[in-house]
Amino acid sequence: MDRDDNRPENGPDDDADPFEDDADSDADSLDPSFEADDDRVELGLALLARLEHETISLADTVDRIETITTDPTVTRSILDQAELRGLIERDDGIVRPKSRQYVRFERDVVTKEGEFSCQRCGSGLTTGYFVDLDAGELGPFGSSCIRKVTGRDD
Repeated sequence: MDRDDNRPENGPDDDADPFEDDADSDADSLDPSFEADDDRVELGLALLARLEHETISLADTVDRIETITTDPTVTRSILDQAELRGLIERDDGIVRPKSRQYVRFERDVVTKEGEFSCQRCGSGLTTGYFVDLDAGELGPFGSSCIRKVTGRDD
């Protein structure tokens, strides 16, 4: 999936936060309690709480959230709730995780054998890696995508 389809090429807004409030946005009229109760929001918050970075670009943060959802409303809700709960800070397209609870491969990643498609890249897998988070299980991922999702490879 090409995640850059709707992004401008080399424009002044390249580093702008696409999830910042916009006066013309219809998203402000949505019921935030509905979004906050969504299981995808809780899973996204659990993932953001385990980011292994001092700073990470908003684009890379959204790439990780897209392993849970590609719905822009849910993505925005995850980012907004993470900021409200003090899990992250956002500024000019940069995300600063506040938690220091990282994914530990020996404890937090479960390996399963079977027929899977990678949640991140779509590749066929016979071994799936799943991240066991408090809010639920995230995956399956292949061996390289699990490292990207957890922040071990960039």
